[in-house]
Amino acid sequence: MSCFQPVSAERRSRRSLHLRMLMVCLPILWVNAGCSHLGNWMHNGFKVGPDYGKPAALVADEWIDFNNPEVISDSYGVENEAWWGVFRDEQINQLVDQAYNENFTLRAASMRVLQAEAEREIAVGLLFPQFQEAFGQYNRIQFSRNDNPASLPYRNLSIWNTGFNAAWELDVWGRYRRQIEAADASLDATVENYDDILLSLIAETVGAYVEIRGFQERLKYARSNIETQETNLRLAQTRFDLRAVSKLDVTEATSSLEQTRALVPTLEVGLRQANNRLCVLLGAPPRNLIPELGDQSIPDTPSEVVVGIPADLLRRRPDIRRAERQVAAQSALIGVATTDLFPAFSINGTINWSAGDFSDVFRQSSTAGVIGPTFNWNVLNYGRLVNNIRVQDARFQELSIQYQQLVLDANKEVENAIILFLKSQDEVASLQKSVAATVESVRLAQTQYREGAISFDRVNNLQRELTRLEDQLAVSRTNVALGLIQTYRAVGGGWQIRLGAQPSTTIPAPPEPEDAPEQQPEAVPAPEPA
Repeated sequence: MSCFQPVSAERRSRRSLHLRMLMVCLPILWVNAGCSHLGNWMHNGFKVGPDYGKPAALVADEWIDFNNPEVISDSYGVENEAWWGVFRDEQINQLVDQAYNENFTLRAASMRVLQAEAEREIAVGLLFPQFQEAFGQYNRIQFSRNDNPASLPYRNLSIWNTGFNAAWELDVWGRYRRQIEAADASLDATVENYDDILLSLIAETVGAYVEIRGFQERLKYARSNIETQETNLRLAQTRFDLRAVSKLDVTEATSSLEQTRALVPTLEVGLRQANNRLCVLLGAPPRNLIPELGDQSIPDTPSEVVVGIPADLLRRRPDIRRAERQVAAQSALIGVATTDLFPAFSINGTINWSAGDFSDVFRQSSTAGVIGPTFNWNVLNYGRLVNNIRVQDARFQELSIQYQQLVLDANKEVENAIILFLKSQDEVASLQKSVAATVESVRLAQTQYREGAISFDRVNNLQRELTRLEDQLAVSRTNVALGLIQTYRAVGGGWQIRLGAQPSTTIPAPPEPEDAPEQQPEAVPAPEPA
């Protein structure tokens, strides 16, 4: 029995009905999708799709520590862009300048700006005839004598032909103008990306320099304690030789001394790694920078930090501005996708000159051409086109949410940096007192041990504690400087060097209330494309 079954008349009728319903529903789908966009077509400057509006972002009214006198949260002081000047270290200024001019990552970012500029010009060029072609052709033809020779008065024929083709799709629905909007926003985003890389570069350069000074200070403390513990070992050995104490004092002193000596290689590794990191940031192969930098202490930091108000983050942080520009570019792409719902109107034309002799090519009698309007319409693709619009809109919503999340993360980064800066200062103050007391305790303990008043355990324990406290003090002093760097990086300071900002060595004093309008610094303009 054959497995083929003929289609019944009833089934054929149902299929025909479904097809007719589909043909009716598809135009209705287009009408619903297209007319909803046509409503704003004239209002949007003869462009379909939504006009962009900046997404709302949640920012705190004040910083958590805004009442702390060491946190300057007035907007007047937030324009201290070249913040590294507060360290009053000329070497830092020189390193920042070198990194700005030589860093390869930053130079690569500048090339991306040039790419975006060129892509924007390409988008502008699409407003004009999109297809333009000049052509020329020469053909030499020889006919066969045996192929209908009676009708051919000659066997050889030359044809010279030249002309120009052009096709111009009119921007009726705003497709190309929306593409220019997207290209403008993308160009802005690449400029903001450059500024974000520059901001990070400056913070990392200053941070690497501070870490080098921190390791140098820790090494100083370690070597100083090694000298002290060598003295303790000699004292214990002398008393052991005199049979005044057991050999236990000698072994304890040796253990403490070697434990402190073991710190030196670890600190030297950290110093070298910070040195190498700084070299790469400066755009140079790793080399020993210590002869150039010298051996100095950790830079002194001011007790205050200028952070402005949380709302300043929206205009100061390049990564936030970059994210906002990416949202704007995606908004324009919704309009580009929407234009596919409507017919595309074009004007096509060709003009050419054709003759048998080259001398006759450009005569008026050799001129020919054609010109005429056309239109193309992606009919029966409404579902695909509408869903493409939905894809672009969902991408827009995704970028908007990412922008809002980035603003929250920026607030968190500033708060974390502020608390690190403030509490590290408190830690340093306490450690300085503790170190001073322990240094005196070690001195007294050594005297009393020499006199036989106390056991060596007490001297040894105090010396170990001094080694730990001094190392912790150097780390905390480093953290104060790094906290200040992180704070200025988090609030978006540093990239303004591109606009000519110069390092300042002071924190500006608050203006008097009655003079505030006159002393208020001017706002930094938004960066123009490079």
